[in-house]
Amino acid sequence: MYICDVYQSSLKFYCQRFSNNASPVFTDEELLTVYLFSGAFQRYFSIKEIYTFTKEYLLSWFPNLPSYQTFNYRLNLMSGAINELVRQLITFFKPADCDSMTSLIDSMPIITCAGKNKTGKVATEITTKGYCSTKNMYYFGIKLHTLAFRREGTIPFPEMIILSSAEENDLTVLKREAADCLANRDIFADKIYSDFPFWGEKQQEQEVTMLTPVKAIKGEPPVITQKEKASRDLFSTAVSKVRQPIESFFNWLNEKTNIQRAIKVRSTSGLLVHTMGKIAIAFIYLIF
Repeated sequence: MYICDVYQSSLKFYCQRFSNNASPVFTDEELLTVYLFSGAFQRYFSIKEIYTFTKEYLLSWFPNLPSYQTFNYRLNLMSGAINELVRQLITFFKPADCDSMTSLIDSMPIITCAGKNKTGKVATEITTKGYCSTKNMYYFGIKLHTLAFRREGTIPFPEMIILSSAEENDLTVLKREAADCLANRDIFADKIYSDFPFWGEKQQEQEVTMLTPVKAIKGEPPVITQKEKASRDLFSTAVSKVRQPIESFFNWLNEKTNIQRAIKVRSTSGLLVHTMGKIAIAFIYLIF
């Protein structure tokens, strides 16, 4: 019922058809419901598994279920609608305990092909080769960046989700996509987001404070490094402790949906549906 309501109010404008088949017998609402229900409550994540489960157990509810090829093709056309659904889920179901003055930010890889010497041939319009320092791994794919509100004692809730190619630097993506939209807050992040001149300007203009573990200063005299070591270590530990829940958020997202593994994806639209669809599945499960 929720999917039908939100589809009629907004989602339909992101997947409109201008053809003789503008009103298919198996509706877009049914397609999204099958996909989200099977993922959130039956834990089926591949399209084949979702289709087989629906055909064997839910056919009385969805008697007009098309062939698997048609089901898969039509789902890949829904990437725009799924993006809008995710936006609405994180906008209208924001928990009351979110700290709007404190944000956490980090990224995770979505892997289409792993290996140092391998060449990715899937969704080449948006995927590139990157390196994940956390996993010590080279991979082809994209990055999922999440800026989230801190919540006391539990995983943070996303405010903004950004997709980028794997080779892009996290700080560059944040500067380009989100830095100008932020105001009046403290942001806790990893060392890669450290840029004193840039964030110094943002603190003056928008009252945004970026807090990261202390980065080694190139060319600094060893005497000063040794002198400041204790205070820098304490500060870095404190920042890391505050930003740790964003890692827990990514672990929760991957456990619920297996989002990082996109090896069976074969197209750009399929990769977008895989990524944003898994996020929608996780939040449908969390909210309902």
